[in-house]
Amino acid sequence: MNIRRFIHTTLATTALCVSVNSFAQESDYNPIHSSVQMLNIGPEARGTAMGDAGVATSPDVNSQHWNPAKYAFMESKAGASLSVTPWLRNIIGDINLFYAAGYYQLKPRNTVSASVRYFSLGDLIFTDDEGYEEGTYKPNEFSIDAAYSLKLSNEFSGAVALRFIHSDLGFQMDDDGYSAGNAFAADIAFYYKKGLKLAGNEADLMAGINISNIGTKITYDDGVTNEYLPANLRLGVGFAYKLDQYNKIAATVDLNKLLVPTPNYKNLTSGEDDMYEARMKYYDKSVVGAIFSSFGDAPRGGKEELEEIDISGGVEYTYNDLLSARFGYHHNPENKGNLKYASAGLGIKYKLMSVDASYVFTVGDANNNSALNNTIRITLGFDLGSLIK
Repeated sequence: MNIRRFIHTTLATTALCVSVNSFAQESDYNPIHSSVQMLNIGPEARGTAMGDAGVATSPDVNSQHWNPAKYAFMESKAGASLSVTPWLRNIIGDINLFYAAGYYQLKPRNTVSASVRYFSLGDLIFTDDEGYEEGTYKPNEFSIDAAYSLKLSNEFSGAVALRFIHSDLGFQMDDDGYSAGNAFAADIAFYYKKGLKLAGNEADLMAGINISNIGTKITYDDGVTNEYLPANLRLGVGFAYKLDQYNKIAATVDLNKLLVPTPNYKNLTSGEDDMYEARMKYYDKSVVGAIFSSFGDAPRGGKEELEEIDISGGVEYTYNDLLSARFGYHHNPENKGNLKYASAGLGIKYKLMSVDASYVFTVGDANNNSALNNTIRITLGFDLGSLIK
């Protein structure tokens, strides 16, 4: 197989982080592949401390990632945040995810927001056939998005976000036409928040849905291979209860499903040429066709479709709106990656500034050496409402 075809196949399988031999050994192991997976990485500390759940939690400055429709319920007029995540520290020490978000309330029912995400993939050293270094490349990915949220009623809001995506993986090869990939995407989100009285105390019932990263495909080889973005359906419910004047507790559950076609690796491992042709056929579907087919194309039928749903859940305790403690769990089914992890975090708010931190630790024997284990995130938040007239 020539080098051009080899790299096409490599690009289509890089993000799976497993080898073809794994598929042969585990006949039911069939994870979903998409490009630019950094778009679905939880970038900030509060939501990741609750198991990567956030579509139906109370609004905060980082709602842009989880559900931008929540911004319509923010009490402060404006805010901003900055987050940093040292990524995959069990493998390499120079990969980092940076995230900045902010919002501004135009009118009581209209809010605009934006975020920037930058994923530094470390240093990639190129060598010649004899092993001599020819230079160092710094692959990276970033996205820039803006959203508009509207409060449709006292209890319901909606939002639309538009996103530009740039992915430069460092596959710059002479005469082979490889370059950075660019794409555009959109999110459509809704949020519901209902105030209640239970046992004489205040409570909030919350629900949310966010269909994210619906957009163009992305290519790194002048259109020969057009890969899917990680379009995702996230929906969830949340409940917050005020125990007394100072103490409040909240719980939330999210369900996530990638809106990407399910591959059939049994048909993709018969040989290099057959595998290449099968992968090219896999990417032929239109974006709309891929989204709709993702609900019914699993090779093992309905059982496998259910396995493609990740479950996230978490709890949050808050004292006097100043101190918070959070715990969570994320379940990814065995045949779809088998990544299971628990999380914990703390938050403190003082006047116009907040600091949040989260820690992730994987669960189960299969994840003992997971690169995700011991992941830490730090988020600084700024309440700018009082500074704006």
